Amino acid sequence: MALLASLRRTGGIGLKRGGLFTREIQSFSLPELSYEYSALEPVISGEIMSLHHQKHHQAYVTNYNKALEQLEEASANKNSEAIVSLQSAVKFNGGGHINHSVFWKNLAPVKEGGGEAPNGGLAKAIDTQFGSLNALIVKMNAVGAALQGSGWVWLGLNKDLKSLIVETTPNQDPLVTKGLLPLLGIDVWEHAYYLQYKNVRPDYLKNIWKVINWKYAEGVYEEAAKP
Repeated sequence: MALLASLRRTGGIGLKRGGLFTREIQSFSLPELSYEYSALEPVISGEIMSLHHQKHHQAYVTNYNKALEQLEEASANKNSEAIVSLQSAVKFNGGGHINHSVFWKNLAPVKEGGGEAPNGGLAKAIDTQFGSLNALIVKMNAVGAALQGSGWVWLGLNKDLKSLIVETTPNQDPLVTKGLLPLLGIDVWEHAYYLQYKNVRPDYLKNIWKVINWKYAEGVYEEAAKP
């Protein structure tokens, strides 16, 4: 229920219409990318990016909105069984929307800084905790390649301990379910790479670092590090 409350807050479920307290659901929408689908080639093909964004992410958004509408109806009718049964759909599709919205920002064309190493506070934290950026990449690649089935490999921040953590989540579970702030997430579902890399996930993980947008991760880290 804590995750649901968080998703509701970020989505904007409002109250009050004409003096009466009624619920209004603000639908989520597919975010636009800041680059063309082909801009990440040859690392990620334009075909993969188009399908991933327009089909897969759009499906999560559509089903998330549908699940939230059904949940509001079930809540209004005090239908406990329906409320409970809808939790998995909200988590899966809401998580898919959250994760992919981060993922697109974690990528950038080479000409726009994709692949450029981080600097500042994040770079220092990586060196302190992992030894070097390359050591972190090796660790994330190994963890991501070893993840069974579908899911994500993350570089997250424990805001309380101010520490970086390499973590995985299954399916579309967002990193917030483990109490961590996502700085960098790599989608290791087959739909993220199969058309180009077939079943060789390690090759996909090795190459994706050429278009990783460390500037975004730095921005999130610096904002979280503010007193």
